[in-house]
Amino acid sequence: MTGAVFVAGTAGSGKSLLTSRLVQWYRDRGAFAATLNLDPGVASLPYEPDIDVRDIIDIGTLMENFGLGPNGALVMASDMIATKMDELQSQVDELNPDYIIVDTPGQIELFAFRASGPYFVSNLQVDNKATIFAFDGTLVSSPINFVSIALLASSVKLRLKTAQINALTKRDLVADRLKQILEWAGSSHALEIALNGEKETEYSLLSKDLSRSMAKAGFAPGLVAVSSITMNGILNLSAALARTLNQGEDG
Repeated sequence: MTGAVFVAGTAGSGKSLLTSRLVQWYRDRGAFAATLNLDPGVASLPYEPDIDVRDIIDIGTLMENFGLGPNGALVMASDMIATKMDELQSQVDELNPDYIIVDTPGQIELFAFRASGPYFVSNLQVDNKATIFAFDGTLVSSPINFVSIALLASSVKLRLKTAQINALTKRDLVADRLKQILEWAGSSHALEIALNGEKETEYSLLSKDLSRSMAKAGFAPGLVAVSSITMNGILNLSAALARTLNQGEDG
């Protein structure tokens, strides 16, 4: 059985490093995990992809052939991913891994909010699928920022339509705020109290309304805190993935 894990999040949230650590975690425990890089514009990665969209779609060629700038070429390249579905699928099938960890484009709007990303997620033929949404710890250390990223995570879940695990990345960089952030994720009451302390009343009220709506609709974030530097929390993240992908049977 193959489980696909799509690693999504804002630019700079640590998706690629988390991908590399997660793959290494599985490999160290005897599972066959492989990586699929879906970011056609990334210059370098902290791992060697087993499947790389850059081998199929070249940004430089698109810029030259169509007279595009970097941003236009990125948009075109991201849209082209859907047209390369069969080729990428055949590479996944050939590898036949236990886990395929899919590192999604750095600019989340190019993947989640255009047609090609949801199409790819929906049509990739594997046994089970899950998304990890990376909450950048350095971005969500204030309650209003936390709500805004939680709203984005909910939007991605609506777009990709897969089971989603929310991971707080860079926990080592926010050690002094970690307990507080996890309280916001686990308790709408704690988050409201924190929002009451915000000076900008208008945005505080809006954030509270959004938080209540997400909780009511079942989109309360819940967070697994991880550090790709110390590996702290990777065990908890893999356990959450096991429950989602394998009904609790890891490996």
